[in-house]
Amino acid sequence: MDPFSLERAALDAADRVALVTEGRSITYGELAKRCAAIADDIERRRGEGRGPVAVGAVNHGNTALVLLSLIDRGIPIVPLHPRLTEREADALVRDARCSLVIDRELASSLVALGPSVDRSRSRPALDPEAPLAILYTSGTTGNPKGAVLSRRAFAASAAASAENLRWLDDDRWLLCLPLCHVGGLSVLTRCAAARKTVILLPRFDEAAVVEAIARESATIASFVPTMLHRLLDAGYEGALASLRAVLLGGAAAPGTLLERCARARIRVRTTYGLTEACSQVTTQRERAPGALDLSSGEPLSGVEVEIRDDRGERARAGDVGAIVLRGPTLFSGYLHGDPRANGDWFDTGDFGFFDEQQRLHVVARRTDLIVTGGENVYPLEVERALGAAKGVAGVMVFGVSDERWGQLVACAIVTDSGAGTFDARAFAAECEKLLAPHKRPRLYVLCDELPLTNAGKPDRRAASALFEGRFSTVSTRDRVRSSE
Repeated sequence: MDPFSLERAALDAADRVALVTEGRSITYGELAKRCAAIADDIERRRGEGRGPVAVGAVNHGNTALVLLSLIDRGIPIVPLHPRLTEREADALVRDARCSLVIDRELASSLVALGPSVDRSRSRPALDPEAPLAILYTSGTTGNPKGAVLSRRAFAASAAASAENLRWLDDDRWLLCLPLCHVGGLSVLTRCAAARKTVILLPRFDEAAVVEAIARESATIASFVPTMLHRLLDAGYEGALASLRAVLLGGAAAPGTLLERCARARIRVRTTYGLTEACSQVTTQRERAPGALDLSSGEPLSGVEVEIRDDRGERARAGDVGAIVLRGPTLFSGYLHGDPRANGDWFDTGDFGFFDEQQRLHVVARRTDLIVTGGENVYPLEVERALGAAKGVAGVMVFGVSDERWGQLVACAIVTDSGAGTFDARAFAAECEKLLAPHKRPRLYVLCDELPLTNAGKPDRRAASALFEGRFSTVSTRDRVRSSE
């Protein structure tokens, strides 16, 4: 049985609210009728074209309805980030050979059709190995590549997430992550498969999030660390503590952030995932409020994760190595590339280790690795060490090219009370106390905010160029020459 069939969902839970958006609620019964009409019109507009449909994936109720219509009908989706330039979007549309592009205006026209009443036509069963979506990777390591994710992968991911979450009857999921990313799209598919409610916000706004939690009785929410930081800084600990689960992913969660949540008794469950694995790979299990866990949790059901050393052999607990995985949530391959064989291990390009409790700790993306004087430095490890340093509200660590050392460890710092109060000597002393010599930042720059990708992840690739010419040298006892 296809878990994403809206007709089946309407039979199971016709009167349950499926979607709350822009002040309106849509039940599963109404959703099935509306989406049938939308899908019919989309198929007419596609004509003879059998290619996927590109969707300008803004966080809007009309967009959500279009996405659910395409998923229900088995038409592959290419979500387009709303911040893409016209040139960038056109390149993806051409690469995916899309048969139709649905922008915000067309989405509005499609939804205005009204519900369908014709249920007489029977549709063939959908192939679980057929693409549900083609999601382009962020491109921080080169040109974007389209990861082909099947209905089977989304279904397996939804089932594994459900086993971890242990759905309750009254669960309602607050969604302010972008629908153009796998994290946002997966909330739609998980809730559709479980016949649960999605509370969709048009954008992230601290006050709007808190208001929606109270007004719509949200029980689950998904955030990236930057969002959670902003909510805590705005004083909304109480609203967050009312949620039974706060899923935190998309980027590494600083230890200081998790400690703040533990003190406020916020039930944070950190995750590690990637587009090619249909979002979550590992997720923390439910634990008592106030308990602190700095890991990314255990592998989800059906997902195998291993750490491999330089020889490709399985690493011991505590040893850092390459994160590889396999399982039913993995993608089918990259568009225009060789398909993946079922059962093949996938190298994520990330580094991490398992602790003695078999919880995963992610330390760096391979492209983030800093090699200085022949020593490997993992930016996340340095960030976690310095996140609690006096005067530091936020820190991002990255490499800067250097003729002598290959790379120097550099960091961008957001202060907690203004750049004029930053004590560089005290920061250098913290570096000496907390980090081995090769891990200590040699250069730093003060900034108002850390550079992030469109996905809300640290943009280390851009940081070196962005701050060029603005670095100061960290004065430590084993000081090295600045690269300026």
